[in-house]
Amino acid sequence: MTFNMKRENFRGMKNWSVTFALLFLFSAAPSKADTGKGLVALNPIIEKDAGTLGVQQNERTIKGSVKDENGESVIGASIQVKGTSIGTITDVNGDFHLSVPTNAVLKISYIGYVTQEIPVDKENLFRITLKEDTQTLDEVVIVGFGTQKKVNLTGSVSVVDSKKLQSRPVATISEALQGLVPGMNFSYGSTGGAEINQNMKINIRGAGTIGEGSKSDPLVLIDGMEGDMNVLNPNDIETISILKDAAASSIYGSRAPFGVVLITTKKGKAGRISINYNNNLRWTHAINMPHVADSYTFAQYFNRAAAADGQNPTFNEETMQRIIGYQNGSFTDTTVPNTNDPNTWNWIGNSNNDWYDLLFGNTAFSQEHSLSANGGTEKIQYYLSGNFMDENGLMSYRPDNVKRYTMTAKINAELFPWLHVNYSTKFMRKDYEKTSYMGNQLYHELTKRWPTEPVLDPNGYILNDQISGLVHSGSDNTQTDWLYQQFQIVLEPIKNWKIFGEINYKTIDEFWHKHTYKLPKWNVDGSMFYKGGFDVTSAEESAGRTNFFNPNVYSEYMKAFKGGHTMKAMVGFQAELNKYRKLGAKKNDLITDNVPNISQATGQEKITDSKLEHWATAGFFGRLNYDYKERYLLEVNLRYDGTSRFIQDKRWNLFPSFSLGWNIAREEFMQPYEHIVNTFKVRGSWGELGNQNTESLYPYIQTMKFAAADKDGKWLINNQLPNTSNAPDLISVLLGWETMRSWDIGLDMGFLQNRLNVSFDWFERKTVNMVGPAPELPVILGTKVPKTNNADLMSRGFDLDISWRDQIRDLQYGVHFILSDDRQKILKYPNETGSLNTWRAGQYMGEIWGYETIGIAKTDQEMNDHLATLPNGGQNEQGSKWAAGDIMYKDLDGNGVIHEGKTITDPGDFKIIGNNTPRFKFGLDLDAAWKGIDVRLFLQGVAKRDYWLDGNMMFGASGGKWGSTVFTEHMDFFRPEGDEWGTNLDGYFPRPNFAGDKNQKKQTRYLQNAAYCRLKNLQIGYTIPAYLTKRIGIQNLRIFFSADNLLTITSLPNSYDPETLGTGYGADNGATSTAKTYPLSRTYSTGFSVNF
Repeated sequence: MTFNMKRENFRGMKNWSVTFALLFLFSAAPSKADTGKGLVALNPIIEKDAGTLGVQQNERTIKGSVKDENGESVIGASIQVKGTSIGTITDVNGDFHLSVPTNAVLKISYIGYVTQEIPVDKENLFRITLKEDTQTLDEVVIVGFGTQKKVNLTGSVSVVDSKKLQSRPVATISEALQGLVPGMNFSYGSTGGAEINQNMKINIRGAGTIGEGSKSDPLVLIDGMEGDMNVLNPNDIETISILKDAAASSIYGSRAPFGVVLITTKKGKAGRISINYNNNLRWTHAINMPHVADSYTFAQYFNRAAAADGQNPTFNEETMQRIIGYQNGSFTDTTVPNTNDPNTWNWIGNSNNDWYDLLFGNTAFSQEHSLSANGGTEKIQYYLSGNFMDENGLMSYRPDNVKRYTMTAKINAELFPWLHVNYSTKFMRKDYEKTSYMGNQLYHELTKRWPTEPVLDPNGYILNDQISGLVHSGSDNTQTDWLYQQFQIVLEPIKNWKIFGEINYKTIDEFWHKHTYKLPKWNVDGSMFYKGGFDVTSAEESAGRTNFFNPNVYSEYMKAFKGGHTMKAMVGFQAELNKYRKLGAKKNDLITDNVPNISQATGQEKITDSKLEHWATAGFFGRLNYDYKERYLLEVNLRYDGTSRFIQDKRWNLFPSFSLGWNIAREEFMQPYEHIVNTFKVRGSWGELGNQNTESLYPYIQTMKFAAADKDGKWLINNQLPNTSNAPDLISVLLGWETMRSWDIGLDMGFLQNRLNVSFDWFERKTVNMVGPAPELPVILGTKVPKTNNADLMSRGFDLDISWRDQIRDLQYGVHFILSDDRQKILKYPNETGSLNTWRAGQYMGEIWGYETIGIAKTDQEMNDHLATLPNGGQNEQGSKWAAGDIMYKDLDGNGVIHEGKTITDPGDFKIIGNNTPRFKFGLDLDAAWKGIDVRLFLQGVAKRDYWLDGNMMFGASGGKWGSTVFTEHMDFFRPEGDEWGTNLDGYFPRPNFAGDKNQKKQTRYLQNAAYCRLKNLQIGYTIPAYLTKRIGIQNLRIFFSADNLLTITSLPNSYDPETLGTGYGADNGATSTAKTYPLSRTYSTGFSVNF
């Protein structure tokens, strides 16, 4: 029977539930109520005894068909008996038949449609119509100062769901995002490589400037305020939107010329309190580390390299015998006293150590825990969360450590139907501790350590300086606190007109402390002394604070007109004020090592750092959106920006953008194909944005360098050291905005109920009036010449995003593939001579110039014949004493001598041999779920990249014995016929030689292919069935195992990792070819997530 749910039939039952009210009205007849579509169906409840129960459980066969709302058969729809493993799928005609218990409930599901549940009862024939799931079509995407339906987007926007970040054993959001977004490029910073305190650098669609006075980092906004994504609690994140073109990011103006990363965090939901706890326990160890040859092989190699240069053996016969004896166990001491100074140990020793295993062989344990709660009423909702991470680094001696604490509180309140108030606060603390000896210099020294060097002397004291430095040097600690406060008022005076008022405020407090101790050494008799240069104790500290204030006021109005026209307009104002101050001091000679504070040191106090600076921006903005039946789309943006960084008459500028879209799938002629083509949107955009992110905050103000008296002893006046200063630097009254102009053509397609989605973008971005070098002026000027806007850069490339999601009975699976490419070309640069040592017009960023290699001479005669073809100087510019096993360079310009050119018009024998820009970045994400089991496999990599590597890590013997090393791969070197180590005419490396780097010039033979494919993440999880967990009050319980960096396919030498190239020692000064750095790690993790 049915009962119409009209209001008059329920008078007096205002606070009753519908089900209870109906059971009361029909209490005379046992029944149960099922609600839906405004009607309540009352079904009789049949009392069952043991006999009737057995009859009802008898199986019977049912059949039916499944169609969509257009009457088309749905092929492959899942028909499952709820709560069991009984099920089938529809055939090519949409039909099915299935044996089911009499009281079964059918669950019908298919990707792109709303899942239905239908009681079998006594029916034998079913005609089922599935309704299209409009959630995908109505999906809302976070964009600048608001949201838009995804189907109406005309700019280039990518969205990452929080599920993609779940259970990854990584410490930062940037690591978790790598490989998920086309056009979003990641790299480790030049300093420190993969150190646990380092965050990955991000750019969108490649470098936007040449870095000679400006930056091209994307703007990162957390709930609308600029912030650091890498200190967030990953479990707080709801979605991440990446705005890639000018049309999408222009609303943020001069702070976002190179894209925006919009992070939206979770908020409370109405309902009873929901509590979530999850953890992640992980173990890491280093990968792709060099392995030093055993000490005897190492010694033989060094003696061979010395002989090639006419030197005496590095290891004499007596030392060689001790090395052999130590390896076979007949000699147990690691070294002996020095012959010339019997009370000191011979540091060369006869040990057998692999220094990378010693320093980075640690398996580090880390852990992360998160707890959150949310709930509320229809009027007020709240969200609370906390997170703790304790991450240990790979250092075996005094491991480096990061601890992170985060707390979040949010409240959203509807005070009146026309007034909403939202408030959130976030506190994050990050503590980083390492030994004060750790750093890039250590990684450099590590490559020069000989395996014969002992860690301990025969008396048991530390003998090696690097180990001593790590153990005894002191500590280097950094504590950083972030406090975010965000308050928002939303007024809605009339329907569809909203006024937003926001105040965003944050403080960042950073305290740094470093203290150093004397480094002890021991003589043969056990007496201690201190190492020279490390015989002074010290304490050094600095404290800095950033205050950031950001008010926003904006209003939007949306109006839908008859005939399918919709318009939405927004205007607003934004301002930012950033203040920063810092003070640092240092004192030597601690009274006691137990209290390493500046106040407990007796040396002269020195101010090491002092800053007081600020910057500010202001902007007026507007946006107009129009769509006709989600078919024809238009967006226009206008931003009028001002900045404090430029001289007064150049502070303000106007920047427009617009975008158009045509969703062909909404055309009437496409309606017959709507079950196949759901979206077919062509879009295009053009925009102009300013870049005010200069490295100098006050480029229009003259400055003078000042030196206090205790730092400069060049002058003496009246027996006193005076303070000094230099002539003030010149300023450029012409320095102003860099302007970024870009266009983007895109295509978004969705097929087969949006199971298949494809998005493609082709873009071009030009940065004009880029900050470049100072013009050349006569040296008699006597002061620094300012930089000015005198260069142009173009970036061009594409983004491709393809995804497929489907379901086969109980199996749900998905495939997601991304591919992107970008290249940067210098269009203008003041290089009149065409020098190859700096930028020039027409140059692609990343170009590698070098010689073309003929090969390695296999005999002395072959080398002599080669040199005979070079009568005007041979290879003398590269070196001397050429013989078998050395490199033969090609004379490209035919002038009879091998030489390096200096200009583009006279490159000599140099040519472009490669490019180190990563090309064709890709990611492949595979996932599947079946009956509670879920699996994810994620691959990421770069399909094309050249790289030049040099120095001792690459070549072994390099520039003398004190700067050389021997790794296992270096043993594949040229050896002539009859060599005592065996002939190796096709050896990869030239003969070992301490005579400089004549065989190691940039050249085609040793140009490396740095492309790679990495199994970035493998994850397996299991969700315990709800019918089991709900018995103990648990709504959801998932356990998982995850692993990162399991496998890497690359042709690079074993000592290098493709992701840490260009980092570490010397990289800050442009020496990107050494890769002496902190290694990347492989991580295994396990944990669980539980909801109450």
